[in-house]
Amino acid sequence: MGSSRADLSRLHVVVPVRTLAGGKARLGEALDAEEREGLIAGMLRHELGVLGRWGRAAAVHVVSPDPEVGPIAALAGARPLAQQSDGLNEAVREARLEATEAGATALLILPADLPMLDTPSLDRLLDAADAALAAGGGAALVVVAAADARDGTNALLLSPPAVIEPRFGPASLEAHVRAARDAGASLQLLVDPVIGFDLDTPADLGRLEAARLAELEALGAAVVTSV
Repeated sequence: MGSSRADLSRLHVVVPVRTLAGGKARLGEALDAEEREGLIAGMLRHELGVLGRWGRAAAVHVVSPDPEVGPIAALAGARPLAQQSDGLNEAVREARLEATEAGATALLILPADLPMLDTPSLDRLLDAADAALAAGGGAALVVVAAADARDGTNALLLSPPAVIEPRFGPASLEAHVRAARDAGASLQLLVDPVIGFDLDTPADLGRLEAARLAELEALGAAVVTSV
């Protein structure tokens, strides 16, 4: 596990992406396969753009088994990683290894389907990490950002990067909180409406502002055309 002390000085971000084609199947009632692919690509490009403007991460790693994801990541200045294993948590572990070998002292894991993500919300996440650092007196820290449904995890910030293992999946919020407590880490639970909003169902599409949806679709169309 390495050092048990928290250190936010070299923060790396991991963005796992399953696939562009065939993803977000629950949106199938509202969007056809091509539209879903464009939307996934648009959300990914939006998120990478926000991270680039934020400027607080030493590196951004995009891990995916889909060969079409790599060029999108590289074009945005991120580091593409071809996933060799199966599964979301396994993808995060592969990217964590690459990040730690590159000198990461802290790791922020962000899903690629956060259409409202912006730099102020990332600042709030980092503020929560600072609070955990102060509360723990420099001990290992975990920040868990809840999904709107309150049982999922929409962001996970860890320092050191392997203080707990990723437990994304059903009831991941509770699993990450329990793991942090078991590890004796300083824990902060963040409920943020921007980070908490993800895009999984037709109802989520209905909640998304029309202007933002059009922006994401335009980004996705540009990406799909250029890949």
